[in-house]
Amino acid sequence: VRTESPLISRTTTTMPGVVSTMAPQDYLNLMLSVGAASLSIYMLLRPGGSQQQRGGGSSSSAESLGGGPLKRSKSEKKMAQKERMANVETLIMNRGAHGTEDFRVHVLAKGGGETVAEVSLWHDIPLAADDSLFNFICEIPKCTRKKYEIATKESVTPIKQDTKKGVLREFKKGDIFFNYGCFPRTWENPRKIDDGTGYPGDNDPLDVCEIGMRQFKTGEIRPVKVLGILAMIDDDETDWKIVCIDAQDRWASELNDVDDCERLLPGTLDLIREWFRTYKIPDGKPPNKFAFDEKFLPATFAHKIIHETHQEWLHLVGADDDDNLHLPGKDKLKCDTVDRDTKIVKNLSAANLADLAD
Repeated sequence: VRTESPLISRTTTTMPGVVSTMAPQDYLNLMLSVGAASLSIYMLLRPGGSQQQRGGGSSSSAESLGGGPLKRSKSEKKMAQKERMANVETLIMNRGAHGTEDFRVHVLAKGGGETVAEVSLWHDIPLAADDSLFNFICEIPKCTRKKYEIATKESVTPIKQDTKKGVLREFKKGDIFFNYGCFPRTWENPRKIDDGTGYPGDNDPLDVCEIGMRQFKTGEIRPVKVLGILAMIDDDETDWKIVCIDAQDRWASELNDVDDCERLLPGTLDLIREWFRTYKIPDGKPPNKFAFDEKFLPATFAHKIIHETHQEWLHLVGADDDDNLHLPGKDKLKCDTVDRDTKIVKNLSAANLADLAD
């Protein structure tokens, strides 16, 4: 089994020296971590051992998923990649202790060649789940308050708990009432002023609010239907908030736009806006502001923003200036799933969407 897991490689190469200096409790904790990692590999490798993610799972080139011989023709590599993407299984694996700065949520992917590797939630997971759905990465489950986010500056970009001045962050306002996360392969450019808001981006992937009935796990990847978008202004930065619903949710077939939300789930959008307006007030900060007269803009406008932020991600990955972010390298742009993402978001984006914001 090939794996890029730092935990696994560290425990197999340095175990003798570590054991000799460890306290009994620390040794026990390490053994439990090694056992959990081994179980993760076993669950991925055994037939039918992990539940397959719908809508795209993990992604990427043959090399990033660690599969097959090194010398293969281009056609063989493309075929192997398509087979892998058609049957990719993922497994969430936690490293470090909960409630510490070392805690990380990683995702392992099993490819068609029975190989296992970690994948980047930001760069490897396809943006498009199919021709109309997108892959939502859950960072903060609904009814919780710990502020987890993708670590965009770390290798393989796992999820970590955000810190401020050395203190782990939680929402002092209380538990968030929707699943909160982001779309992969998107980026809000901090050097580009948005024409609609008048402010630059916040240097992060596109934020997403999933309003369905289920609570998802941190690191879980779900196909979602986009319903609309809200333009928040946070510390003089544009911080778009996509509103969506899980494709398997009870309401998914009846919700297609923000107007449907107002009609069938009255008050939901207002509560989302008020959450983001006031959640920093307990920290002593003023309320956040919103562009476009505080309106939730329709799904067509949301698709435009998804297209724009995906284009910014393409430019970021292909540029020499990385803004201190962890990037996969220009070869990532040659990946078949990236081309597929780009075509789908372009098709869903209309040319005359600026009129919708008036």
